[in-house]
Amino acid sequence: MNIKKELEKIILEAIKKSGYNIDSIVVEKPKEKSNGDFSTSIAMKIAKTLKINPKEIAENIINNIQNNNIVEKLEIALPGFINIYINKKELLKGINEVIEQENNYGKSNIGNNSKINVEFVSANPTGILHLGTARGAAFGDNLCRILKFTGYIVDREYYINDAGNQIKNLGVSVKIRYENICGIEKEMPSEGYFGKEIIKIAENIYNKYGKSKIEEKGNFFEKYGVETLLNIIKEDLENFRVSFDIWSSETEIRNSGKIEESLKILEEKGNIYEKENAKWLMTTKYGDDKDRVIVKTDGEYTYLVPDIAYHLDKINRGYDLLIDVLGSDHHGYISRLKAAIESLGFEKEKIEIKLLQMVKLIRDGEEVKMSKRTGNAVTIRELLEEVGTDAARYFFASRALETQMDFDITLAQKKTNENPVYYIQYAHARICSILNEKEIKKIKEYKTIDSIYAYDLINKIYDFKEIVELSAIKRAPHLITNYVYELATLFHVYYTNEKVLKDEDENYTQERMNLIKCVKITIKNALNLIGVTSPEKM
Repeated sequence: MNIKKELEKIILEAIKKSGYNIDSIVVEKPKEKSNGDFSTSIAMKIAKTLKINPKEIAENIINNIQNNNIVEKLEIALPGFINIYINKKELLKGINEVIEQENNYGKSNIGNNSKINVEFVSANPTGILHLGTARGAAFGDNLCRILKFTGYIVDREYYINDAGNQIKNLGVSVKIRYENICGIEKEMPSEGYFGKEIIKIAENIYNKYGKSKIEEKGNFFEKYGVETLLNIIKEDLENFRVSFDIWSSETEIRNSGKIEESLKILEEKGNIYEKENAKWLMTTKYGDDKDRVIVKTDGEYTYLVPDIAYHLDKINRGYDLLIDVLGSDHHGYISRLKAAIESLGFEKEKIEIKLLQMVKLIRDGEEVKMSKRTGNAVTIRELLEEVGTDAARYFFASRALETQMDFDITLAQKKTNENPVYYIQYAHARICSILNEKEIKKIKEYKTIDSIYAYDLINKIYDFKEIVELSAIKRAPHLITNYVYELATLFHVYYTNEKVLKDEDENYTQERMNLIKCVKITIKNALNLIGVTSPEKM
């Protein structure tokens, strides 16, 4: 049941009957309950255009609202707000709808089967995943879940940067560690990778091949290192409940001729010129602050070139929209990437770029900068070992991506109501425990529910679909997190103030069991959208 949309329809019809030319209106929930269940300022908007007293317009609109079951009372609040009070019994009719829809409750089709590619994580396969990557992984996965739930066709993509200098440095690093194990003393270059995982890879090579790979070229060590680290990355992401539909390779992009294809298009459109023995892309033509070198004087491509080819490849696969989730250090990259898309002949709106801000890890009020185990940055694996996947997913989802966040390990480990994810999961488990006590029967008409606590709960349940749609439109999974916490809070308040089971009154009990089943369904669906489980026992 979408009370809000029904009200908008009723009031819009009344506006047209009143002779005002308005195509759409906004109905909102007022901050103060004394101002009704819903309110609209449309009379003031009309008054501003027609230069008429808004109170007079509000009166005309109210007089043209036909009798209906939804609206119980209408009031005008100066200067011209229309406050709407809902027929509480009408609210109860939606309980059965929620139960019937169950896992599909909250779904919509605002996406209308538009195809979206979401690329996220895409960490270089030169080390294991750390804390900052975890935030991007959670956001990307949550966004994909929400977009699918609202009617979009979504592909999740990981772009493997398995070419270029960083991969050469990886190969050099693994080979030197291998040579060290074989008794050959060599120092690691300053641009090498010093992580313990590199030593582990070298040990694996030695255990498998002995000293037989001493004469091998760098390509062997590059390939072995990339494959090993990519497998570790995939395992860590799987434990974090993050999966991908497509794994794209920079090497494949480079070897497929797609770079040459994209450069040809850019040249044909007159967007490449030569200067100082280099080739430049005319990105200032499309809003960038300066033109960008794409082919250096030695004939090598800059890092922008395979990115252009990669994004052209994604567009050619038929996506209506590309979403890239990148680190905050890519801020200056947005304008040049959008300019590159336009240079190829597409609208810059074809791509959205979301930047994730840094994460501070807090333990007992103090910032944690290094792993206790390795002395390096904290990894996803270590975080999950400490707080579990549910807490990690919830905490990362609780803040807007563009804001810096403090991840409080101490709070995330608590098994008390102070911990928000525990608080929500406990509400779900408590409901499951109650529902297991009796067989639930379908109710045709709800007659005994009449408390403000129950009505607050029902109203919040009915908000779910709108919140999901808003989170999809705004690319804001944290709206789901905030919502489900508020819903759990209202349930705990309801449970504290109203008895659910009455052995002497079967109708009373069955109505409330159906009500709390709606809460259970909504909590479960909301938590699923942010990758958090809904335990039935705690």
